[in-house]
Amino acid sequence: MIRIRVINGPNLNLLGTREPEIYGSLSLQDIQRRLEEEAKEQGIVLDFYQSNHEGDIVDKIQDALSAGFDGIIINPGAFTHYSYAIRDAISAVKLPAIEVHLSNIHAREEFRSKSVVAPACIGQICGLGADGYSLALLALHKKLRRS
Repeated sequence: MIRIRVINGPNLNLLGTREPEIYGSLSLQDIQRRLEEEAKEQGIVLDFYQSNHEGDIVDKIQDALSAGFDGIIINPGAFTHYSYAIRDAISAVKLPAIEVHLSNIHAREEFRSKSVVAPACIGQICGLGADGYSLALLALHKKLRRS
C-alpha cells in the first residue's frame, strides 16, 4: 500500500475565501475530500497537514520518513520563495516530493516566480488550480509503482 503525505503551507487554510479569482473557490477541505476519493480508488493512503509555521512543516517532512510514508505532495505557499529549511528537509528525507501551486507562480509577481523548494522535488505543478493536486497524486503514484 502506498502512503503519501500532503503538506500545505501558510494561508492555505483560507482557501475558498482568500482571493478566489487567483486560488479558486474550493476550500482546502474540499480539495482534501476530492483527493482522498481519488486516492482511495488507487489504494493510496493519504495524510493531510496544513500549518502556517515553517518549523512545523519541517517536522512533518522529517516525520514522513520515520512514519513510513512513500512520498510527499507539498504546497509550501509563501515558503516556496525563501524556505531553505523546507527545501533541506525534503532533500534530507530522500522521499520523492512534488511541489504544487494552485496559481501559475511563473505568471505572477516576480518574487513568486522563484522556488527554492523545487530543486529538492522530482517535479512542480502550478497554474492548474485544485487539479494540480490530482495530477501530483497521479504522477507520484506512477513514480512509486515503478520504484
